[in-house]
Amino acid sequence: MMEFVHVAVTVLGLLSLGHSAPVTSCENLIQPREIHGNQLVGKWTQIAESTGIPQFKVLTKMPLETAWMNITAANEANTFNNLYVHKMRGMCFTLKTNMTLVNNSMVHNYLYSAVLLNTGCPDCLVIYSNNTVGRTTVKALHLLSRRVKVSAAELEEFTKQAECLNLESPAILDSEKGFCPDPALTPGTKTIDLTVNNITPDELNLLEKLFTESGMKTILDTDQSSVDLFKED
Repeated sequence: MMEFVHVAVTVLGLLSLGHSAPVTSCENLIQPREIHGNQLVGKWTQIAESTGIPQFKVLTKMPLETAWMNITAANEANTFNNLYVHKMRGMCFTLKTNMTLVNNSMVHNYLYSAVLLNTGCPDCLVIYSNNTVGRTTVKALHLLSRRVKVSAAELEEFTKQAECLNLESPAILDSEKGFCPDPALTPGTKTIDLTVNNITPDELNLLEKLFTESGMKTILDTDQSSVDLFKED
């Protein structure tokens, strides 16, 4: 069960990019940008995220401490490899995925498609994604940056974007809690790989149930039970 708790938190925590002149109106803030593949490549810090699920912010803030992503070009044209590294409860987790650029959208090999949105942040990636799990679609907004912190004005703009899209107020990650290292550069670091190549119908059904408001409550209860059990040990 706990593996799916981590996957549920992780699967909404993928990709982003782009920059533009400062934007203030909802019309501009939710305007998709043209995607150029070379803009995606590199290391990005996850700054904040928002979804349409009321309790997801609480879930994100409880176990998820920090996260970063490294995007590299794959051999196939318009295809990229993604390494997502995040820290939960002081432990390091990795997730490897790939994406393809199709008709100005980033398409994940399972569950995910996204577009880039306007942003006044010069080194940020803002993506608006649709995460489809079975019959459930979860909309999410992600802010990534080359920096480990962004300005208050840049966070305010992102918060406004979430509001314009009728999403919940963003969860802001705390860079002061430290980041997990790159497993390729520090092979001795203990990490847990959450990469899933094939999802069975039963697993898909479980994920679908988790991506609901009641599912978020189940995850929160499970997470708290795990913390209580750890304290007892």
